[in-house]
Amino acid sequence: MPKGRKAAHKGRMRTYTSPEEIDAQMKAEKERKKQEQEEDEQEGAAHNEVTEKSVASESDDSDDEGSQRKRAGVEGLIEIENPNRVAQKSKKVTDIEMDEPRQLSRREREELEKQKAKERFLKAHMAGKTDQAKADLARLAIIRKQREEAARKKEEEKKAKEAAAAAAKGINSLSLK
Repeated sequence: MPKGRKAAHKGRMRTYTSPEEIDAQMKAEKERKKQEQEEDEQEGAAHNEVTEKSVASESDDSDDEGSQRKRAGVEGLIEIENPNRVAQKSKKVTDIEMDEPRQLSRREREELEKQKAKERFLKAHMAGKTDQAKADLARLAIIRKQREEAARKKEEEKKAKEAAAAAAKGINSLSLK
């Protein structure tokens, strides 16, 4: 086998645990937990007797011990004070102050400025003060004139056709008589 490589399961038979073995392991685990709880209760009862005696002499110490969490392993034996470690304190929604002004990030500021500039442009555009609006209004005026002229020409052509039709009827009515 080459150096630096770990042996993998490839090429070997895989072993599976039987359901009976799993049940046996679960029962053993439950029994072990029960024994630990009983031992803790016995130690707690002995500790309560000791603390009741010390409560008479010092009441402040019992409050501090009750508020501390249970420490596992060697942690209970060694007192550690790390000035760099800050305990996370959860904040309630009611504690957060909404009165103080929040500092906006660069992106948020730019986004707000962009929106305000767009609103100013639209306002000026609607008032007809921008170059684009002036060009649009001029284009609209030209189109309106063209349409008016086209409508006038159409009306004149219509009147001419009616006059021609009336004249043709007049000729036809004279020729029949």
